[in-house]
Amino acid sequence: MKNFIQDFKNFAIKGNMIDMAIGIIIGTAFNNVINTLVKKIIMPPLSLMTDDVNLSSKKYVLREALGTAQEVAIGYGEMLEVLIDFLIIALTIFVVIKGFHRFKSKAEDPQNKEVETPKNIELLASLEKLMQEQNALLRDKKI
Repeated sequence: MKNFIQDFKNFAIKGNMIDMAIGIIIGTAFNNVINTLVKKIIMPPLSLMTDDVNLSSKKYVLREALGTAQEVAIGYGEMLEVLIDFLIIALTIFVVIKGFHRFKSKAEDPQNKEVETPKNIELLASLEKLMQEQNALLRDKKI
C-alpha cells in the first residue's frame, strides 16, 4: 500500500494530474461560454431568419401525452444546438492546438533564435553536433 501511495504522490507532483485538472476546469468554463454564445447570441438571429422558429423546442412526437402517460418525443432541435456547440468548440480547439504546435516546432529548432529552445533540446542538439564532428574525425583518420 505504501508503494501505491508513493506512486500516486509522484504522479500528482510531477504535474500530470495538476495539468489535467486545470484543463478540465478551463474546458468546463469554456463549454459554459460556448453554450451561452449559442443560446443567447447565435440562436436568436437564426430564429428571426426562420420566422421565430425556436430550434431547441423542435421535436418529433412519437406519442402524445394522455392522462398520466407522458409525451414521448425525439428532441432534434436540442441536438442541433448541441452540434453547433460542438462545432464551435472543435474549431476553437483546432485553432489553439495548431498555434501551439507551430510555436512548439519553433521552440524545438535549435537554429531558430526567435524562441527560446528548451534545455533538453539544446543538449540533444549539442550531442548531435559533437557526434557528427567525431564521425568526421574518424572518417578522416581512415583515409
